[in-house]
Amino acid sequence: MDFEIRAGRDDDAWDLVGLVAGCWSEYPGCVLDVHGEEPDLLAIASAYDAKGGRFWVVERDGRLIASIGIAPAPEQGSVLLQKLYVARSVRRLGLGKRLVGLVESQAAELGAARELRPRAAAILSQGRSRRTRPPDRLRYARRDGFRDPRRTR
Repeated sequence: MDFEIRAGRDDDAWDLVGLVAGCWSEYPGCVLDVHGEEPDLLAIASAYDAKGGRFWVVERDGRLIASIGIAPAPEQGSVLLQKLYVARSVRRLGLGKRLVGLVESQAAELGAARELRPRAAAILSQGRSRRTRPPDRLRYARRDGFRDPRRTR
């Protein structure tokens, strides 16, 4: 698969909204309200610059097919993996794993722990929307070696 991972730009807004809306539409009753729930999508580069984070998109044949972001967490030594979306047509090809690897390398440079943070981890929830928490995201995160700091043995 030929694609380019690049920094997200503010002019990606409507292509990014289309990607996210497409992913959300797979869950019954889950509708994207951009202005109410995900206004960052309308100027993604500016939003992540303001947070002190970074955001990437994946482009293939002039179309956005995936996204991921990283932002500082309130807890010292932690970062938040956010807005991991992969278009249905390119899933199960390792793209999501590659994007998570990109965020992990950025997080490691910042000295962050490899933990799930359920309040904001894109793996556990659809951005700010709490209407759905796709269980496949949690399974993916655990399978990929993330640990949940709420669980103890």
